Amino acid sequence: MNLLKQASFMHDVGKIGISDAVLNKPGILTDEEHDLVKQHTTLGHAILKNSRREIMQTAAIVALQHHERWDGKGYPQGLAGEDIHLYGRITALADVFDALINKRVYRDALPLPEVASILEQGRGTQFDPCLADLFLSHLDEFVKLNNLWAD
Repeated sequence: MNLLKQASFMHDVGKIGISDAVLNKPGILTDEEHDLVKQHTTLGHAILKNSRREIMQTAAIVALQHHERWDGKGYPQGLAGEDIHLYGRITALADVFDALINKRVYRDALPLPEVASILEQGRGTQFDPCLADLFLSHLDEFVKLNNLWAD
């Protein structure tokens, strides 16, 4: 738990290789821009994978797999179900929650009932259904943590 807690902060490290103009674009990304952003997973993995430190190996897994989906429709590898490391499955859920509950350059934060609905809709398709159930059953606690750790 502590290892993932520390390593998960590095899930988007590969974005250092993506243009700020694309990352901070306020409007909808073009297909080409979206393909560039998707490369952050493999870039992050490449940055982290050669370390012998356990935290960096964990971070490499998280960077590579946090956009994989339970149904296999994610990227970069199209992994499905338990072929996605538990670290990647947990971080995927937390990352989407963070993206929905907080303001982004391209949209305002969503209200909590809408966030909950989106997470519920992703249960068994985007997210591991057991993890989604666990997350949703403790949603109020995650909201408190989000407020505590607000940027």
